[in-house]
Amino acid sequence: MKRILAADIGGTNSRFAAFTVRGKTISHDRSIWLSTSAADSFVHLLELLASSNFELQPGKADAVVFGVAGPVIDGFKCDPPNIAWDIDLNEVPKKLCCNNALLINDFLAQAYSTFTPAFEDAIEVIAGDPVQNCPIAILGAGTGLGKSLLIPNGTGKYLPVPSEGGHSVFPFTNKEEAEYADFLRAKLGCEKVIQDYILSGSGLAHLFEFHTGEIAPSHKVVAHFSEYPVVLEWFSRFYGRICHNFVLDTFALGGLYITGGIAAGNPVVVKHNEFEKSFRDCEQYHNMLCNVPIKLNQNEEAGLWGAAQYGADHLTHKATPRPTVEGK
Repeated sequence: MKRILAADIGGTNSRFAAFTVRGKTISHDRSIWLSTSAADSFVHLLELLASSNFELQPGKADAVVFGVAGPVIDGFKCDPPNIAWDIDLNEVPKKLCCNNALLINDFLAQAYSTFTPAFEDAIEVIAGDPVQNCPIAILGAGTGLGKSLLIPNGTGKYLPVPSEGGHSVFPFTNKEEAEYADFLRAKLGCEKVIQDYILSGSGLAHLFEFHTGEIAPSHKVVAHFSEYPVVLEWFSRFYGRICHNFVLDTFALGGLYITGGIAAGNPVVVKHNEFEKSFRDCEQYHNMLCNVPIKLNQNEEAGLWGAAQYGADHLTHKATPRPTVEGK
């Protein structure tokens, strides 16, 4: 039996969970959520965890896996774009960590989680028939936009691959959308509008302000979807377009999993007809896109399961290279 401490460090919440590994079986024991903004550094976050009396502290775990919303360098460092501090495992005091500490991208963890119990209850958004030996895409909007892939290796297993595609430029397509792009450039003081500015909590707030002239946080915006249907319509269209592009970019005909707090808490975003219309909008490959199955995962602790799976594989292989995971 092994114990793994998994963490999913996002722009809003930092989730920690204790997992037990028995053979090939991983079970979830307990979780705790901390506010990311309550910590003024990564070390401070670990100190907050230590003071919480959480049952499994890093020093008592057989492995610790930190999934973080940002690009990971050399497996030890990350400068997350939506968090005020960076992470360097080499600078963490030994009393707050363990020798088997691993740092991975949060959507790499999401990719690993697709073949764990965390995705067993994913609901169907669009029916379809997955094409064997094609990639599977994972995409989700929360504080920021994340993307990852499962790439088949030809033996029935998949290689999980992270992405920072949320920081590529967003494709606006008509005059009204161009006006919105100009609004964002003026508001944010940027030349390029990246996808992260569109599909995120702040993106919801920007879209609400553009259409209503009012300022409101994202949780208030989703509460007003019924009063301002144009906001929901645009956001769903944008969500479908980003999914459309990602599937075409990667030839992910094996299917698309949508995750992240926005759609998980508000399934209407991806069930709106504008989402499906936008996803299938392609003169050349409409029929192909109509066949891509799309599922929504509403388990907000999926990233923790994925981090735990990564940790279990690490303990099994005694090496840090990305192992493959079994297909369904």
